[in-house]
Amino acid sequence: MHERKQEDTTAMTTATRFSTTLRDHARKTIERLRYADIVVGIPSYYSGESIVHVIRTVAEGLERYYPDTKAVILVADGGSTDDTREIANLLQIHSYSIEKIVTIYRGLPGKGSGLRAAFEVANFLKAKAVAVFDSDLISIKPEWVRNVLEPLFKGYDFVAPYYRRYKLDGTITNTIAYNLTRALYGQRVRQPIGGDFGISQKLVKYYFDQDVWESDVARFGIDVWMTTTAVVGGFKLCQARLGVKVHGEKDPGADLGPMFRQVVGTIFQLMETNAGYWQKVRRSRDVPILGEELEQEPAPFEIDQAGLIDYFRMGWANFSGVWQRVIEEKDLERIRDLVSVTRREDFHLPVETWVRIVYRYARQFHATPRQRFKVLDTMVPLYNARVASLINEVRDKNPDDSERLFEAHARAFETMKDYLIRIWDEEVHDG
Repeated sequence: MHERKQEDTTAMTTATRFSTTLRDHARKTIERLRYADIVVGIPSYYSGESIVHVIRTVAEGLERYYPDTKAVILVADGGSTDDTREIANLLQIHSYSIEKIVTIYRGLPGKGSGLRAAFEVANFLKAKAVAVFDSDLISIKPEWVRNVLEPLFKGYDFVAPYYRRYKLDGTITNTIAYNLTRALYGQRVRQPIGGDFGISQKLVKYYFDQDVWESDVARFGIDVWMTTTAVVGGFKLCQARLGVKVHGEKDPGADLGPMFRQVVGTIFQLMETNAGYWQKVRRSRDVPILGEELEQEPAPFEIDQAGLIDYFRMGWANFSGVWQRVIEEKDLERIRDLVSVTRREDFHLPVETWVRIVYRYARQFHATPRQRFKVLDTMVPLYNARVASLINEVRDKNPDDSERLFEAHARAFETMKDYLIRIWDEEVHDG
């Protein structure tokens, strides 16, 4: 009986929708406001050291470029136990046209629920334009606000960020996320998991109405979900120049395993949802890049290549049986050879091998629904091997040459797409 009652309560709160992510004080504030032209969402979690800079910069951008509009800055926090919310609350914004709301969102923990709160506020206030920014940004400038919002006032629905990044930054983007977004959906969105976006009123409503907010999308993978959903939904896309993005580099060997699982898991799940769409797409097209260039050069940093290779070798020791079932024989041979490479500078995983590995893992994920995330975990050491190889490939390249190489890799995913389509519905023998 109790279980049934629990289900009914859940259904009720979902149906009311409005109260699902917003607490009473936040709801009362937006009811008092009644409308806003712009909503800026800042999902936060343990961002005490950076949140003031982000809020101040956003407010400065709004005052400088949109002084005659009514704006709301919403800090939607995931229950941080540091001083993130207290610091954000204490910060004074001296502008009669900007309202700041700081709240703990309701819902599943994760950035997606924080963004849902922003969409909820924007939907209620009928905001013409919405921007979302990460809460740990060190490099955000007032110009970011203009560059992300301005295209929305010119008829675009989705504004993806276009950063200047160091050649070894964004390895998940450069090895998988950009390549698959481009090859599958035909749009060259360079930073599909970038984190800082602009969204039109129409697209905000579309996002808000999607039935994903009680799923893993609400926990993670929200950025690539937003990008993919905008493409598949037929919305008008562009990219905004934002210069350098700095929020503390992550070493792929040390930190990016969980992120890989989240991002790639979401991409693979979206491949299932949108199979009828991407199987018909051939070739890709450029997505306009708008906004004034912000002249900055990203700072170089080192990645622990030896650690990546060690992780890959451990993967061979633990997962070679799984790899044998997933990967083509000729590619498995290449992997086997890599295990015994002694000199780091000789470590090379060809891009064609990598493309087939990614496509076969996507197929395996699709074909083994009950084991899918266990299967995905066995891909992480192979990703480490690809990044270790990439370090060698870009070692002597300047930024422009590195970018040309990444474009060539993305084209390889495109030209080999027929391979994916051919194997997608093949039966998987998991024995």
